[in-house]
Amino acid sequence: MLRIAVPNKGSLADPAAAMLREAGYRQRADGRELVLADPANGVEFFFLRPRDIAIYVGSGRLDVGITGRDLLLDSGAAAEEILALGFAVSTFRYAALPGLGVSVKDFAGLRVATSFPGLVAKHLAEQGVSAEVIRLDGAVEVSIQLGVADVIADVVETGTTLRQAGLELIGEPILRSEAVLVRRSGAAVDPTFDQLLRRLRGVLVARRYVMMDYDVPVTGVDAAVKLTPGIESPTISPLRDPAWVAVRAMVPRQDAQRIMDDLWEVGARAILVTDILACRL
Repeated sequence: MLRIAVPNKGSLADPAAAMLREAGYRQRADGRELVLADPANGVEFFFLRPRDIAIYVGSGRLDVGITGRDLLLDSGAAAEEILALGFAVSTFRYAALPGLGVSVKDFAGLRVATSFPGLVAKHLAEQGVSAEVIRLDGAVEVSIQLGVADVIADVVETGTTLRQAGLELIGEPILRSEAVLVRRSGAAVDPTFDQLLRRLRGVLVARRYVMMDYDVPVTGVDAAVKLTPGIESPTISPLRDPAWVAVRAMVPRQDAQRIMDDLWEVGARAILVTDILACRL
Protein backbone atom coordinates (compact mmCIF):
# COMPACT_ATOMS: atom_id res chain seq x y z
CA MET A 1 0.00 0.00 0.00
CA LEU A 2 1.38 3.41 -1.03
CA ARG A 3 1.88 5.67 2.01
CA ILE A 4 1.15 9.32 1.24
CA ALA A 5 1.96 12.29 3.50
CA VAL A 6 -0.47 15.18 3.20
CA PRO A 7 -0.68 18.53 5.04
CA ASN A 8 -2.63 18.38 8.28
CA LYS A 9 -3.34 22.12 8.41
CA GLY A 10 -2.40 25.48 6.96
CA SER A 11 -2.78 26.91 3.46
CA LEU A 12 -1.76 23.63 1.83
CA ALA A 13 -4.26 21.37 3.58
CA ASP A 14 -7.64 22.17 1.99
CA PRO A 15 -6.39 22.53 -1.62
CA ALA A 16 -4.42 19.27 -1.29
CA ALA A 17 -7.50 17.44 -0.01
CA ALA A 18 -9.60 18.89 -2.84
CA MET A 19 -7.11 17.78 -5.48
CA LEU A 20 -6.86 14.25 -4.07
CA ARG A 21 -10.64 14.04 -3.89
CA GLU A 22 -10.90 15.12 -7.54
CA ALA A 23 -8.35 12.42 -8.35
CA GLY A 24 -10.71 9.80 -6.90
CA TYR A 25 -9.11 9.24 -3.49
CA ARG A 26 -10.94 9.03 -0.22
CA GLN A 27 -10.35 11.98 2.12
CA ARG A 28 -11.06 12.43 5.80
CA ALA A 29 -14.36 13.78 7.05
CA ASP A 30 -13.00 14.53 10.51
CA GLY A 31 -10.06 16.95 10.72
CA ARG A 32 -8.77 15.14 13.79
CA GLU A 33 -7.92 11.94 11.89
CA LEU A 34 -4.18 11.50 11.45
CA VAL A 35 -4.25 8.29 9.39
CA LEU A 36 -6.75 7.31 6.71
CA ALA A 37 -6.73 4.12 4.68
CA ASP A 38 -8.14 3.96 1.14
CA PRO A 39 -7.88 0.23 0.33
CA ALA A 40 -9.92 0.58 -2.86
CA ASN A 41 -7.07 2.65 -4.35
CA GLY A 42 -4.21 0.92 -2.55
CA VAL A 43 -3.09 3.97 -0.57
CA GLU A 44 -2.89 5.16 3.03
CA PHE A 45 -2.80 8.85 3.98
CA PHE A 46 -0.83 10.32 6.91
CA PHE A 47 -1.76 13.87 7.94
CA LEU A 48 1.37 15.74 9.08
CA ARG A 49 2.76 19.22 9.57
CA PRO A 50 3.72 20.51 6.09
CA ARG A 51 7.24 21.30 7.32
CA ASP A 52 7.81 17.67 8.36
CA ILE A 53 6.54 15.97 5.20
CA ALA A 54 9.76 16.14 3.16
CA ILE A 55 11.71 14.66 6.09
CA TYR A 56 9.36 11.67 6.42
CA VAL A 57 9.41 11.08 2.67
CA GLY A 58 13.16 11.58 2.33
CA SER A 59 13.82 9.09 5.11
CA GLY A 60 11.74 6.44 3.35
CA ARG A 61 9.24 6.18 6.19
CA LEU A 62 6.55 7.40 3.79
CA ASP A 63 6.55 6.94 0.01
CA VAL A 64 5.32 10.25 -1.32
CA GLY A 65 3.99 13.56 -0.01
CA ILE A 66 2.50 16.95 -0.80
CA THR A 67 4.29 19.98 0.62
CA GLY A 68 5.59 23.39 -0.45
CA ARG A 69 8.65 23.76 -2.66
CA ASP A 70 10.08 26.19 -0.09
CA LEU A 71 9.60 23.64 2.71
CA LEU A 72 11.17 20.88 0.62
CA LEU A 73 14.30 22.90 -0.14
CA ASP A 74 14.59 24.23 3.40
CA SER A 75 14.42 20.72 4.89
CA GLY A 76 17.54 19.42 3.16
CA ALA A 77 15.82 16.03 3.03
CA ALA A 78 16.69 13.37 0.47
CA ALA A 79 13.45 14.01 -1.39
CA GLU A 80 12.82 15.48 -4.83
CA GLU A 81 10.06 17.39 -6.54
CA ILE A 82 8.10 15.24 -8.98
CA LEU A 83 5.15 17.42 -9.96
CA ALA A 84 4.13 21.05 -9.42
CA LEU A 85 0.49 21.13 -8.28
CA GLY A 86 -0.50 24.70 -9.08
CA PHE A 87 -1.82 25.93 -5.73
CA ALA A 88 -0.36 27.80 -2.72
CA VAL A 89 1.71 29.88 -5.14
CA SER A 90 3.99 32.47 -3.54
CA THR A 91 7.43 34.06 -3.79
CA PHE A 92 10.18 33.98 -1.19
CA ARG A 93 12.02 37.30 -0.92
CA TYR A 94 14.27 39.53 1.14
CA ALA A 95 12.96 42.73 2.71
CA ALA A 96 14.41 45.48 4.89
CA LEU A 97 13.93 49.10 5.89
CA PRO A 98 14.24 51.56 2.98
CA GLY A 99 17.81 52.54 2.13
CA LEU A 100 19.55 49.41 3.43
CA GLY A 101 20.53 48.13 0.00
CA VAL A 102 19.43 47.15 -3.47
CA SER A 103 20.68 43.58 -3.75
CA VAL A 104 21.69 40.56 -1.70
CA LYS A 105 25.35 41.63 -2.04
CA ASP A 106 24.57 44.43 0.43
CA PHE A 107 23.78 41.91 3.21
CA ALA A 108 27.41 41.07 3.99
CA GLY A 109 27.93 41.09 7.76
CA LEU A 110 24.23 41.70 8.49
CA ARG A 111 21.65 39.59 10.36
CA VAL A 112 18.95 37.88 8.29
CA ALA A 113 15.87 36.58 10.11
CA THR A 114 13.76 33.86 8.55
CA SER A 115 11.63 30.78 9.19
CA PHE A 116 13.57 29.01 6.43
CA PRO A 117 17.20 29.04 7.61
CA GLY A 118 18.35 26.18 5.39
CA LEU A 119 16.99 27.78 2.24
CA VAL A 120 18.36 31.23 3.09
CA ALA A 121 21.80 29.99 4.15
CA LYS A 122 22.13 28.09 0.87
CA HIS A 123 21.06 31.11 -1.18
CA LEU A 124 23.47 33.46 0.60
CA ALA A 125 26.32 30.97 0.09
CA GLU A 126 25.48 30.72 -3.62
CA GLN A 127 25.69 34.52 -3.82
CA GLY A 128 29.01 34.56 -1.98
CA VAL A 129 27.56 36.60 0.89
CA SER A 130 28.58 36.00 4.51
CA ALA A 131 25.72 36.94 6.83
CA GLU A 132 24.26 35.66 10.09
CA VAL A 133 21.04 33.68 9.59
CA ILE A 134 18.65 33.88 12.53
CA ARG A 135 15.86 31.33 12.73
CA LEU A 136 12.43 32.52 13.85
CA ASP A 137 9.24 30.47 13.80
CA GLY A 138 6.89 33.24 12.70
CA ALA A 139 6.13 36.96 12.38
CA VAL A 140 9.63 37.65 11.09
CA GLU A 141 8.57 41.08 9.79
CA VAL A 142 8.73 42.52 13.36
CA SER A 143 12.26 41.23 13.98
CA ILE A 144 13.84 44.36 12.47
CA GLN A 145 11.75 46.71 14.60
CA LEU A 146 12.68 44.71 17.70
CA GLY A 147 16.40 44.86 16.86
CA VAL A 148 16.85 41.12 16.28
CA ALA A 149 17.70 41.39 12.58
CA ASP A 150 18.65 43.81 9.81
CA VAL A 151 16.98 41.91 6.97
CA ILE A 152 14.19 39.36 6.75
CA ALA A 153 13.53 36.59 4.23
CA ASP A 154 9.92 35.50 4.07
CA VAL A 155 7.10 34.16 1.92
CA VAL A 156 5.43 37.03 0.07
CA GLU A 157 1.99 36.80 -1.50
CA THR A 158 0.79 40.41 -1.81
CA GLY A 159 3.45 42.31 0.17
CA THR A 160 0.81 44.08 2.27
CA THR A 161 2.16 42.84 5.61
CA LEU A 162 5.68 43.97 4.73
CA ARG A 163 4.54 47.44 3.70
CA GLN A 164 2.56 47.78 6.92
CA ALA A 165 5.80 47.06 8.79
CA GLY A 166 7.58 49.78 6.80
CA LEU A 167 9.71 47.34 4.83
CA GLU A 168 10.54 47.19 1.13
CA LEU A 169 11.51 44.24 -1.04
CA ILE A 170 15.15 43.92 -2.02
CA GLY A 171 16.57 42.14 -5.05
CA GLU A 172 15.07 39.33 -7.09
CA PRO A 173 12.96 36.54 -5.55
CA ILE A 174 14.94 33.83 -3.81
CA LEU A 175 12.40 31.27 -4.92
CA ARG A 176 8.98 30.95 -6.53
CA SER A 177 7.13 28.38 -4.49
CA GLU A 178 3.95 26.34 -4.82
CA ALA A 179 2.60 23.01 -3.64
CA VAL A 180 4.56 20.08 -5.05
CA LEU A 181 4.41 16.30 -5.04
CA VAL A 182 7.64 14.92 -3.57
CA ARG A 183 9.24 11.48 -3.48
CA ARG A 184 12.39 10.04 -1.98
CA SER A 185 15.36 10.53 -4.28
CA GLY A 186 16.19 7.31 -6.11
CA ALA A 187 13.00 5.52 -5.01
CA ALA A 188 12.13 2.33 -6.88
CA VAL A 189 9.41 2.25 -9.52
CA ASP A 190 5.97 1.66 -8.00
CA PRO A 191 2.82 1.08 -10.12
CA THR A 192 0.61 2.62 -7.42
CA PHE A 193 2.73 5.77 -7.44
CA ASP A 194 2.54 5.92 -11.23
CA GLN A 195 -1.25 5.72 -10.93
CA LEU A 196 -1.26 8.59 -8.42
CA LEU A 197 0.91 10.66 -10.74
CA ARG A 198 -1.37 10.04 -13.74
CA ARG A 199 -4.44 10.97 -11.71
CA LEU A 200 -2.95 14.21 -10.41
CA ARG A 201 -1.79 15.17 -13.89
CA GLY A 202 -5.30 14.47 -15.09
CA VAL A 203 -6.71 16.81 -12.44
CA LEU A 204 -4.28 19.56 -13.47
CA VAL A 205 -5.30 19.23 -17.12
CA ALA A 206 -9.01 19.16 -16.21
CA ARG A 207 -8.56 22.38 -14.24
CA ARG A 208 -6.67 24.14 -17.02
CA TYR A 209 -8.88 23.11 -19.94
CA VAL A 210 -12.56 23.03 -20.92
CA MET A 211 -14.31 21.14 -23.70
CA MET A 212 -15.63 23.32 -26.52
CA ASP A 213 -18.25 22.12 -29.02
CA TYR A 214 -19.55 24.13 -31.94
CA ASP A 215 -21.04 23.87 -35.42
CA VAL A 216 -19.31 25.56 -38.33
CA PRO A 217 -19.83 25.72 -42.11
CA VAL A 218 -17.50 23.45 -44.05
CA THR A 219 -16.05 26.55 -45.69
CA GLY A 220 -14.97 27.84 -42.27
CA VAL A 221 -13.42 24.66 -40.86
CA ASP A 222 -9.80 25.58 -41.56
CA ALA A 223 -10.13 28.96 -39.84
CA ALA A 224 -12.01 27.45 -36.90
CA VAL A 225 -9.52 24.63 -36.38
CA LYS A 226 -6.68 27.14 -36.19
CA LEU A 227 -8.48 28.65 -33.20
CA THR A 228 -9.17 25.27 -31.55
CA PRO A 229 -6.34 22.86 -32.47
CA GLY A 230 -7.06 20.71 -29.40
CA ILE A 231 -4.45 18.64 -27.60
CA GLU A 232 -3.62 16.44 -30.58
CA SER A 233 -6.32 17.27 -33.10
CA PRO A 234 -9.97 18.32 -32.86
CA THR A 235 -12.82 15.88 -33.51
CA ILE A 236 -14.82 16.80 -36.62
CA SER A 237 -18.15 15.09 -37.27
CA PRO A 238 -20.59 15.49 -40.19
CA LEU A 239 -24.06 16.93 -39.59
CA ARG A 240 -27.28 16.14 -41.44
CA ASP A 241 -26.79 19.32 -43.41
CA PRO A 242 -23.70 18.52 -45.55
CA ALA A 243 -22.73 22.18 -45.55
CA TRP A 244 -22.02 22.06 -41.81
CA VAL A 245 -19.83 20.01 -39.43
CA ALA A 246 -19.60 19.70 -35.65
CA VAL A 247 -16.24 20.29 -33.98
CA ARG A 248 -15.10 19.30 -30.49
CA ALA A 249 -11.77 20.31 -28.94
CA MET A 250 -10.15 21.04 -25.58
CA VAL A 251 -9.19 24.68 -25.14
CA PRO A 252 -7.44 26.56 -22.29
CA ARG A 253 -10.01 27.62 -19.72
CA GLN A 254 -8.60 31.14 -19.40
CA ASP A 255 -8.93 31.70 -23.17
CA ALA A 256 -12.41 30.22 -23.62
CA GLN A 257 -14.36 33.48 -23.91
CA ARG A 258 -11.95 34.99 -26.41
CA ILE A 259 -11.97 31.82 -28.51
CA MET A 260 -15.78 31.81 -28.54
CA ASP A 261 -15.76 35.40 -29.84
CA ASP A 262 -13.24 34.51 -32.55
CA LEU A 263 -15.20 31.41 -33.58
CA TRP A 264 -18.35 33.49 -33.94
CA GLU A 265 -16.50 35.82 -36.29
CA VAL A 266 -15.53 32.91 -38.60
CA GLY A 267 -19.11 31.65 -38.75
CA ALA A 268 -19.33 29.11 -35.93
CA ARG A 269 -22.63 28.76 -34.11
CA ALA A 270 -24.10 26.73 -31.22
CA ILE A 271 -20.82 27.18 -29.33
CA LEU A 272 -20.90 25.32 -26.02
CA VAL A 273 -18.33 25.08 -23.23
CA THR A 274 -18.37 22.35 -20.59
CA ASP A 275 -16.12 21.48 -17.66
CA ILE A 276 -13.83 18.47 -17.76
CA LEU A 277 -14.13 16.46 -14.54
CA ALA A 278 -11.29 14.04 -15.23
CA CYS A 279 -9.03 13.01 -18.07
CA ARG A 280 -6.01 10.99 -19.13
CA LEU A 281 -3.80 12.34 -21.89
